[in-house]
Amino acid sequence: MNLKNYFINYCKEQQFEINQNQLDIINYLKIYYTENFKQSFLNKVLKKKNKLGFYLVGDVGVGKTMILNFFFNDLQEKKLRFHFNEFMIKFHDFFFQNKDKKNVIDLFVKNLNKDAQIIYLDEFQVTNIVDAMILGKLFKKLFEEKIKVIFSSNIDINDLYKDGLQRDQFIPFIKILKNNCYKKELSIQEDYRSSKNINPDRFLSPIDTASNFRLNKFLRTITKNKKKNSKILEIKGRKIVLENFYEKVVKFEFEELCNRNLGSEDYIKIAENSEFIFIINLPNFNDNNSNQQQRFITLIDIIYEKKIPLMILSEVNLNLIKSSKSLAGPFKRTISRLYELTSINYN
Repeated sequence: MNLKNYFINYCKEQQFEINQNQLDIINYLKIYYTENFKQSFLNKVLKKKNKLGFYLVGDVGVGKTMILNFFFNDLQEKKLRFHFNEFMIKFHDFFFQNKDKKNVIDLFVKNLNKDAQIIYLDEFQVTNIVDAMILGKLFKKLFEEKIKVIFSSNIDINDLYKDGLQRDQFIPFIKILKNNCYKKELSIQEDYRSSKNINPDRFLSPIDTASNFRLNKFLRTITKNKKKNSKILEIKGRKIVLENFYEKVVKFEFEELCNRNLGSEDYIKIAENSEFIFIINLPNFNDNNSNQQQRFITLIDIIYEKKIPLMILSEVNLNLIKSSKSLAGPFKRTISRLYELTSINYN
């Protein structure tokens, strides 16, 4: 596994800039891999305890996911990759199906262990108290079962679930991560997504006659020869009606998506039924609509993971959108992704 040379060749093939900070991370990943999968005879005799986790933190658009995708794809071992939202949905589904059994967390991890020696959790973050209360026991068991875990995150381990409800009960999980993970930071001065000549042609503002004309013209073009229907999605007994559904081209009002009690599971279902999404009347954000902003962040994370192009009609230009104070950090990732998702070259 000559990882560094593979990575350099990969960057050349993809026409990516080769950055020394990224090469340093590749070297650390090589060490992590060797310790966990190619441990030396001496270390085995000495019973050296290796850290099973690799936690890569960094700002938006610096290449964290690209590097870990490259590393993960090169692995020959049994492996699974999840966006963190999907991983927690998988756990909650399992818990619901086995709620009458004892030690459900143990059962979940044992099942996971059958399918993977290593799992990759992309966009790791903790935003709700339900997940916060589960993670300590869940990851304690994962590491006890010797499952390796690699993480990408915009948030330092010490800052996870910062200012969250009952955070004191979350601190043991932070200790588990710190004890079981190598933490490395990828630091690069620029956001590659918003600096590589990406022009967000499909992000329209302000909301006026001209912008509405452009949006409706594009909608007519992309839905030509497609029938408009309403489509009903069912998620665990709940129903979501897609009123403007044109054979996987879907148009939403912002309030339909983010001013209702919807979450990751609902957005994943919507994404699975979409190939192009229009979002109309995106507001500016502030402390008064932070709940809607949190849902929008989750929605864009899932749309980006599923690689679904967007067209958005917004109150303000993309580079002028503000944020609530509590979500300023995660929202930088959202803005970065919107540059890419609304670019005419992204389809």
